Amino acid sequence: MFLVYFAGELFSSKHLLGNAALANAIVKASSGKFNCVLPQTLEERETTAHAIRDKDIFTLIGCDLALFNFDGTELDSGTVAEFMFAKFADIPSLLLRTDFRRGGDQGEDQWNLMLSFYPRTRTLAANSMQIYKNALATGATPVQAADQLINQIADAAVKEFEKLVRLPPALPNELAEPVFQWLSTMPGFNSVESEQRVKAAFARKHGNQPEP
Repeated sequence: MFLVYFAGELFSSKHLLGNAALANAIVKASSGKFNCVLPQTLEERETTAHAIRDKDIFTLIGCDLALFNFDGTELDSGTVAEFMFAKFADIPSLLLRTDFRRGGDQGEDQWNLMLSFYPRTRTLAANSMQIYKNALATGATPVQAADQLINQIADAAVKEFEKLVRLPPALPNELAEPVFQWLSTMPGFNSVESEQRVKAAFARKHGNQPEP
């Protein structure tokens, strides 16, 4: 089983429902091979903002892969920050865009070019409105069409994850330990436990990659 960090907006009911539905569909489509970790289930709003941020960071670094929802005319800033952390830690990443609106400053990816061209990163673009309308045209109800949309995106995401887990590490072995040492101190964690979580992720991953 591979743990997939599911990064995206989580500030409204549509975000929470959409994230949960897609995460569940990915688990089903992969027969449990790819298990999504949802930050919305981790965060405890009664704690401090610093502690929330720290938990998201060390949870991300501890995962095997990551999915980043890059929807919107302006990308969610927290999701962008998490994507960069994933790249610092050489985590295979899938950039998912289901928004049919165009954006960015380049021809292909619909976001700022500074977020493109990183190793061990793939992009999945799906026109969700078109998929939804196609389902309605077959006689599906709105709820059934939404289910078909989620399942189609999940199937495509699983195929991309299968490709990502087969990509060799970009981070050389001789640099892995100092990089993770830096990642355990660079964020300015609020507790020693958070630093230890990052170091534990290095111990688990280094030389012990899960088999595809």
